[in-house]
Amino acid sequence: MAHMTKSERRTLLIASCTASAVTPMTGSMMNLSLPGIGEAFSVGAHSLAYVNTIFLLSSVIFMVPVSRIADIFGRKKLFMLGLAVHIIASIGGYFSVSYPMLLGFRFLMGLGTAGMATTAITMLTDAFPPHERGAAIGLNTASVYLGLSIGPVLGGFINDLFSWREVFLLTIPLIFMAIIAISRVKTDTIDSGSRKFDAVGTLIYVTAVTLTMVGLINLPDLKSFLSMAIGLMFFIVFFKYENRVEEPVLSVRIFSNKVFSRSSLASFLVNTANFSVLFFISLYLQEIGALTASQAGFVILSQPLVQTAFTAYFGKLHDRMADKRILPTAGVMITLIAVMLMTSLSLELNLHLVIASLMLFGMGNAIFNAPNTTTMMSSVFPRDRGSASATVAVVRQMGMATSMAIAMGAISIIMGSLDVLGPATYPKFMEVIHVSFVISAFMCVLAMLASWFRGNCPMETFDIPE
Repeated sequence: MAHMTKSERRTLLIASCTASAVTPMTGSMMNLSLPGIGEAFSVGAHSLAYVNTIFLLSSVIFMVPVSRIADIFGRKKLFMLGLAVHIIASIGGYFSVSYPMLLGFRFLMGLGTAGMATTAITMLTDAFPPHERGAAIGLNTASVYLGLSIGPVLGGFINDLFSWREVFLLTIPLIFMAIIAISRVKTDTIDSGSRKFDAVGTLIYVTAVTLTMVGLINLPDLKSFLSMAIGLMFFIVFFKYENRVEEPVLSVRIFSNKVFSRSSLASFLVNTANFSVLFFISLYLQEIGALTASQAGFVILSQPLVQTAFTAYFGKLHDRMADKRILPTAGVMITLIAVMLMTSLSLELNLHLVIASLMLFGMGNAIFNAPNTTTMMSSVFPRDRGSASATVAVVRQMGMATSMAIAMGAISIIMGSLDVLGPATYPKFMEVIHVSFVISAFMCVLAMLASWFRGNCPMETFDIPE
């Protein structure tokens, strides 16, 4: 978005931040709605995990092709289309009369999120110069955590006062605000190259993602390992094909950049470690801790509140630091400490331990996310920012989906068919939590290594014309 006025940049930032708050707000409210959804449709803990997992699967499937379509037809147009689809999915979720119908609209919501998430960061990177980019992306990332902050409180009260259905309606006014803001931005950008869409590459990518993620979701069933193996083979085919095609749906050459590829790996691992934590904590507080949805929401608020307060600061601090590895690596280290603390949760609720762990968890994410995203987007040439933005979103969502797959696998292996939560199954559920959090801690260790050994890249390196 070259030649954008200061006023347009400000309006773009407002639209991006507003839209970026919607998805996490919905997700955090959904976590607090799970007991109500389970009761309404008579489903257990394993099946309830699909509420988030099906959304993540959809967003990962669509993010890469949507990003390329945005390059061709305009990022602003796809951003607005994503917002519109999100509204339709929200209304549909409210009127769902069966569990499969609810999951269908969550899948559609993933498509809407793909349109918003893959274009927002690209537009901000194009619009803001290098010395302001970290602060802009930091504010955008902080809005994600603001959504997470508001979500538990609003979701808790709505679930207590009304039901889980009304949760779907709460974000619609925010989406309309984002539509009004982005419509006032006159400047749009498209890829200056060919307008050809890579249909074959898209088909290979969708097949690879679907088979891999379906396999992950259904672990430890034997067929799931076969599905994952075939999916990974399709990923290999995808990368080889995209290296040869003239106008790829995803510019895979960016992965030859060590800074970008290892930052992507760190993001995937951190989100794999992170995402299932709030799923488990929400169920833990309401089931084992016997808190109401609103009480649980106030407890969970401690994490995103810290993230919201500090994310923009660390994004701005990252702009001034010479060594771009320090903040992201330190953030993962703090997250590791938080996850290790959570492994000591027991059948006797210790609110001080939960809140302290969540606050540390929030601080770790605040220090990691904006600096890591800024490094990824600033380490590629301008022509590759569409693909880089799609990758930022895909590795995050794929990490989240993998996190939920690990959670679902742990539930299946340890609890088996007894996944309906109650006093008789609480000890097994605690075992699930402990195993999942130990795996999360291991992922944090791997993320620290990927973050530190990616090398260092000044932000201005790739902001020169090609």
